[in-house]
Amino acid sequence: MKNKVIVITGASSGIGRATAALLAEKGAKVVLGARRKENLEELVASIASKGGTATYQVTDVTKRSDVENLVKQAVTTYGKVDVMINNAGIMPLSTLDKLKVDEWEKMIDVNIKGVLYGIAAALPIMQEQGYGHIINTSSTAGHTVVPTAAVYAGTKFAVMAISEGLRQEVAGKLKVTAISPGVTETELGHDITDEVSAAFVKEGRNIALPPEIIANAMAYAIEQPDYVDVSEIIVREKG
Repeated sequence: MKNKVIVITGASSGIGRATAALLAEKGAKVVLGARRKENLEELVASIASKGGTATYQVTDVTKRSDVENLVKQAVTTYGKVDVMINNAGIMPLSTLDKLKVDEWEKMIDVNIKGVLYGIAAALPIMQEQGYGHIINTSSTAGHTVVPTAAVYAGTKFAVMAISEGLRQEVAGKLKVTAISPGVTETELGHDITDEVSAAFVKEGRNIALPPEIIANAMAYAIEQPDYVDVSEIIVREKG
């Protein structure tokens, strides 16, 4: 982990924040992207106060240019990109008959296109370097569908398919990992506008994992030897 340059989207809270803090503590240089500047500033200051190295750039992953600029900042500042963690995601759940089409489109833009933009920004740099590791945050919803989560699960199934396709295409050259968290203590789902779905998610948080658990899974995948590619990790609540 020491001196690896790691770019993280969705870094202002939840899994992204916990991962940034852990990897910086382990000696990585983290480059953080998210929409909320004040959260990023506070996180960078917190990392620096503990002797870590971090920088940030306000990033909306639905804008390809924002993601490109985030990755470029890593190269400009530190000269390389070892790991790209495409972590930003949203989860406004509802049953399909509620026809919340605007929310469907937002999930597609953030959860799928945001991952693709991260890959598009990092992949050419890693291919030129001859090394690199792309980590995409999926979900247990990328493996199992439940009512209210049809569109969200669809986006996470897509992340799994994209990750596996990329892994096959770059096998032996770059590493690709998909990490699928179960219920986790994050802000995910706080944007749910459907009352029934919101109540369901609130109840589910009683068994939620702390985000640091998922950060540990990220670190595990990154810390493996060069000849080991951890293609997938599922981390879920017990039971």
